[in-house]
Amino acid sequence: MNLALKTVLKSSALVAALSAPLMAQAAPIPTNAQMDVEFEIPYIKASPYARPYVAIWIEDADRKPVRTIELWVGKDEWLKDLRSWWRKVGRYDRELVDAVTSATRTVGEYRFTWDGLDDSGQRVEQGEYTFYAESVREHGGRSVIRQKLNLADKAFKIDIKPAVEIGNVVLTYKIK
Repeated sequence: MNLALKTVLKSSALVAALSAPLMAQAAPIPTNAQMDVEFEIPYIKASPYARPYVAIWIEDADRKPVRTIELWVGKDEWLKDLRSWWRKVGRYDRELVDAVTSATRTVGEYRFTWDGLDDSGQRVEQGEYTFYAESVREHGGRSVIRQKLNLADKAFKIDIKPAVEIGNVVLTYKIK
């Protein structure tokens, strides 16, 4: 190997070594960060009225599912009716479905907290995310709401406009 080629190879290796720290991942959100979710199932005059199936989840900036926060369904056969969630998460991860599924809920206001962890139990990185809520009723309507979020070290509160099958939703991201 000639001297010029050896010099180029050494220079390339040095550039790669020096640029590696620049490509490091973002810092995780603070360990004491959490997001409180207030979620309403609205009263809908319908006969017969069926309780809605609900999926609430977070996706990262690349539109990859990060965490399924809530999943309310009666029977597994109805999971695929939550079309947006099902296409992204449900059909691929049976263990997750079993771990997060709970019963459907009646009309009312509900509160729950997302701890800032992904589905594998790791703290998510600071950055852009999207909150999703999907609600569908048998013999009824279907609604999906989306809200962009910037999770970092600054608290915020967002009121999301209701949809037909989803009432008021309030997201409160706080650093305790």
